[in-house]
Amino acid sequence: MNKIFETPLYPYERHPDQNADTTVRRKVVIVGAGPIGLAAAIDLAQQGIEAIILDDNDKVSFGSRAICFAKRPLEILDRLGAGKQMVEKGVKWDVGKVFFDDRKVYEFNLLPEDGHEFPAFINLQQYYFEDHLVRRAHELQADGAPIEIRGNNKVLKVEDKGDHTLLHIDTPDGPYDLEADWLLACDGAGSPIRGMLGLDFVGRIFEDNFLIADVIMDADFPTERWFWFDPPFNRGQSALLHKQPDGVWRIDLQLGWDIDKEEEKKPENVIPRLKEMLGEDVQFDLEWVSIYTFQCRRMEKFRQGRVIFAGDAAHQVSPFGARGANSGVQDTDNLVWKLKLVIDGKAPESLLDTYDIERIHGADENILNSSRSTDFITPKSEMSRVLRDAVLDLSEHYEFARPLVNSGRLSVPCTYDGSPLNSADALDGPERTRPGSPCPDVPLKDGYLLPKLADKFTLLTIDADAPDEIEEDGITVTRLALSVHDDPTRFLKERYLGDATSGVYLIRPDQHVAARRPSFDEKLFRAAIRRATGKE
Repeated sequence: MNKIFETPLYPYERHPDQNADTTVRRKVVIVGAGPIGLAAAIDLAQQGIEAIILDDNDKVSFGSRAICFAKRPLEILDRLGAGKQMVEKGVKWDVGKVFFDDRKVYEFNLLPEDGHEFPAFINLQQYYFEDHLVRRAHELQADGAPIEIRGNNKVLKVEDKGDHTLLHIDTPDGPYDLEADWLLACDGAGSPIRGMLGLDFVGRIFEDNFLIADVIMDADFPTERWFWFDPPFNRGQSALLHKQPDGVWRIDLQLGWDIDKEEEKKPENVIPRLKEMLGEDVQFDLEWVSIYTFQCRRMEKFRQGRVIFAGDAAHQVSPFGARGANSGVQDTDNLVWKLKLVIDGKAPESLLDTYDIERIHGADENILNSSRSTDFITPKSEMSRVLRDAVLDLSEHYEFARPLVNSGRLSVPCTYDGSPLNSADALDGPERTRPGSPCPDVPLKDGYLLPKLADKFTLLTIDADAPDEIEEDGITVTRLALSVHDDPTRFLKERYLGDATSGVYLIRPDQHVAARRPSFDEKLFRAAIRRATGKE
């Protein structure tokens, strides 16, 4: 049994705020020291914004929980100082195989192209993810960054005071109050903050249950994602097998709707199921067991005045597709640069409304894909099952049927089409780098492109002239000049120019494209900067 989730990493310590004669006001308070709350706090602290995390626990999550982390979130986490450590510890994979009964019907590669610093996916237990982020937060705090984690600080009540929020907090030493200019609710799917404000989700709960079992075993299965429809060991249902670090394997088994969850979680009932799948001779130990129900839901609005929701507190999807934690990290990536501009007085508060617009767009995209996956995995009628099984049969021999197979459309970054921060597209370039898109990485002579586009507005010029710096209404934009003549891989031209001979991109601090044109036009790019910061 891994002991990491038994060790306090941020134990309770009495804070001077608890001794103050009057209630202390803090810039940003974050509720929840899970992956999303930690990512938001680290991002804020790295940019000089005070971030206080309150958590009712003092250690990382029990059990592996989220295990699949996609390339885009890894790129974001690299900017936060944790991406490479996660890749080093994690299990890298990009091949998935789909089985029907006992036959492999097809396989896929998630990263068929070269020229990316990070892999398509890694598998890593959530407790390691949280451990990396907690240690990063402690490292920043030791270096004087304005970040702290207050363990065993449980929020009991939240009061909206208009220009701030009042929190009533319980601790081992008794209660105290704290004010927050901004409150970020990153407190998970059961979000107490959401409940305190009388808010709820809208969406679907699917009538099915899945058993999650993390088992420790020596096995010679390849490092791939294996998904079964109607396997011999779980007839009429589905199953999933994934490798994690430390000899831990994730197994998901579909159970159906009408079950006794507590009975199904008992080792005497779990172990026979696993033996039927793995074989009687395979030796394994149970590390963690849980049961989940598919849910595809979200809040109607993620921003409620001075309270902003992110991650599972704002939206939920089924685990197949790895869209939960991955989309939560992208929530914070979208939010923090906007919040910093508002706090610094460089953008109107209405800029935060675009967090709602863009991340609800992302949540709806994830919910749509997750719902479609769930409907394919668990057909709701006999005709739906007949159609699904026909697709699976055909996919074994015919390529046209394979895109119809849906064992979980795996997480990809969201493109913010239609965002009010986008300027009209004026470059006849690749579709993948249109305004609203996340910038794809490119290998350069001195590293990779994405780290050069982090935490600031950038004017990326490719074989085009432009000023080295532009200042527009308090926003400084610095130029990064590149040329396809210094690009032996041709990835820069392929991903950013296509058939065009030159291009100028305005890149947001979250590495999404705000505008692009074939050449620099000062008036139009100044307008694009104002638009990208919510001033037009």
